[in-house]
Formats: sequence, structure tokens, C-alpha cells
Amino acid sequence: MKAPPVAAFAAMVDGAAPKAAVLALGDSYTVGEGVPPAECWPAQLVSLLNQDLDRELPPPQILATTGWTTDELAAALAGEPGLGLVRDAGVPGTTFKLVFLSIGVNDQYRGRSLKRFQAGFAGLLTAAISLAGNDPARVIVVSIPDWSQTPFALSRGADRTKNGSAIDAYNAVKKTRSESAGVLFVDITTLTRGAAPDEYALDGLHPGSAIYQRWAQKLRGAAAAALAPSTHA
Repeated sequence: MKAPPVAAFAAMVDGAAPKAAVLALGDSYTVGEGVPPAECWPAQLVSLLNQDLDRELPPPQILATTGWTTDELAAALAGEPGLGLVRDAGVPGTTFKLVFLSIGVNDQYRGRSLKRFQAGFAGLLTAAISLAGNDPARVIVVSIPDWSQTPFALSRGADRTKNGSAIDAYNAVKKTRSESAGVLFVDITTLTRGAAPDEYALDGLHPGSAIYQRWAQKLRGAAAAALAPSTHA
């Protein structure tokens, strides 16, 4: 789960659509490690939303890389000029209609304390709300999947009880922080605990297309509601 340099990722997003309506922030689960780009959950979700809405949303912009922790995502946000988070640099900020924040699995995997994770997540949540035009109703936080239930982890004797409890504790922090900020928290963790071994990507660690499809379906209603004009002032 080691992350590549942020600079290496910056080159990947240069061609991203500048008028993307949906932004997904996160890690390997967000970018869809192990599946084609069109099969990651943000892309599948936008396709579903285009079936529900009377307008065509452009492909989502994804700021995510395999291995990223909260601090690595924060570093990418601070250094990505298209997002304009460095306000004192005079760079106008980009506003998205909907922002997803899906982060934390690598913090837990590396054994970081809940206190450290909470501080990092709080900063990212503030950034996500800013990128949504300071409208918390346009931000959705996605829970951390249970990687210890994967074929990869089980084949290596991962302690399912210990890691499952740790992931639940991390998700409790995310849920509490999100609700305090007026942001919706969506649980997809249970979907990972019920996935079949043959539904994972070839590495046995990351979800396959079918699992991501279920995540997209779980997020579909909340995302459509967040995009509805009546939801906002």
C-alpha cells in the first residue's frame, strides 16, 4: 500500500476535465485499483446519475492514488493548481457540484493512532466542503472498506477480528466528524464484508467491478439528492 510521489500523480490529472461536476478524493478504492477506469465506483456512479437526471454529467475528476493516507491526500490537495486550495496564491478555487471523500484505510493499515487520523480527516473534510462551494450538503463521506475480509488478507493470516474492530473505530470517527459538519456519511463497509472471493480484482485485495457497482448503487440515492437544487439554499 505504499504511495507513489505526489508529483507522479499530478501528471495524471493534467488532462482531467476542468468542468467536472463530481470530485472524488481518496485512495486505491477511489481510483479503482485493479479495474479499468470506467469501472471504478465514481465513474459507475456518474453513469447511474446520468440515468436519473435530466442533464449529462461529465466524467468525475478523481484525486486519488493507491496507498495514500490522509496526510498524502492533503499534500496532493495543497499542490494541485486546478483545485486552487492555496488561497493566498491568488488562484481562484474550483467548485464542484458534488464531492466525495473516501480515505483512511491506509492510515489504519499503517497502524496510526485514532487521534492522528481524526486530525488528518478533519482537515480533509474542511477542504472537501470548501471544494463544494462551502455547502456541506454537497459532500458525501464514504466509509472505509474492510480489507481484512479480502482473499489477499485471509491468505496471509490477517487477524479479522482485530482489523475489523480497528476499521469500525476509524469509521466511527469519520461518521461523528461528518455529522458534526452537516455532511452525509454512507456506510459501504458491510458490502465488503459480504463480498465473494471471486468478486475481487486479480490481486485479491482490491474490489472488482461488481463490488464497485454495489457501492455506486448504495451511493446513488444520496448523490442524486445532493445534486437536487431543492437540497440547497
